[in-house]
Amino acid sequence: MSLQQVAAWSHQAGYEALEVAAWPVGSEHVHQAAHLDVVGFTSDDAAGVKELMNDHGLTISAVTYCGNNLHFDAAERKQIHRHLRACIDAAAALGVRHVNTFIGRDITLPVSDNLKQAEQCLPQLARYAADRGVKLLAENCPMEGWHPDGYPANLAYSPELWDWMAGLGFGLTYDPSHLPWLGIDPLDALEHALQAGIVGHVQAKDIEIDQRARTRYGVFGKTAGRISPTDVGWWRYRVPGCGQLDWAKIINVLETAGYEGDIAVEHEDPVWGGTLDKTQHGMQIAARTLRPLVVARQYRQ
Repeated sequence: MSLQQVAAWSHQAGYEALEVAAWPVGSEHVHQAAHLDVVGFTSDDAAGVKELMNDHGLTISAVTYCGNNLHFDAAERKQIHRHLRACIDAAAALGVRHVNTFIGRDITLPVSDNLKQAEQCLPQLARYAADRGVKLLAENCPMEGWHPDGYPANLAYSPELWDWMAGLGFGLTYDPSHLPWLGIDPLDALEHALQAGIVGHVQAKDIEIDQRARTRYGVFGKTAGRISPTDVGWWRYRVPGCGQLDWAKIINVLETAGYEGDIAVEHEDPVWGGTLDKTQHGMQIAARTLRPLVVARQYRQ
């Protein structure tokens, strides 16, 4: 679907904001959307996008491009940083406060070396954003699919690393679905992040865990017969309302802390996916699940 089609459908489905994907046009990652072509983004382009959002009663919660900012190939890393800066420029032109990304990881090096590399090259990206009134946020997705053995390949996956990346100038896009399978309590982690003042954006995605399958495979997942790094065999992502996260508690923690940002549904549910109709139905399930829980904001404004 085009951005115009997404905007029209989202408004009808009861959504009030869009987290807009801005992967490079013609990207090899064909499953990622380029709803915003940020390369050479002009003031006229910005005006057109603003008009589209206004026409459908929407705002933009964030511009999102989750590349590997610590990619082992120097030329590829440079290209990723260049595109991320274009996303920042586009966000600034649109008056959007946040750009979502990953920290990433050079999978050829130990984590300790990655931390040193990040401390050398990532603060300048955060400063580039800050100079334009934009905050860079890193999502806590482990990106195990980037690692040949399914180990974390985005160094933003745990609260310990959230504190570390905040020192680099990055805020957090909090997605609770990534935490339970890592053994991290999503509510405790959220309270820590809110107290630290680093939560800029929230993604709503759920998770379904098969405890018996975990007993068989272990926390690292299937070994023999694995068809992809993400084929772990004992958990899968779901839309809110079809998994096991307590969204009433999550949103209550956000509300109690005074969080006034957006909550963007991220759809990676294999049950409600595969076709446009099923994907849209999954988004409708999420909206029906979350809408009663966020209505309290109307009384606070």
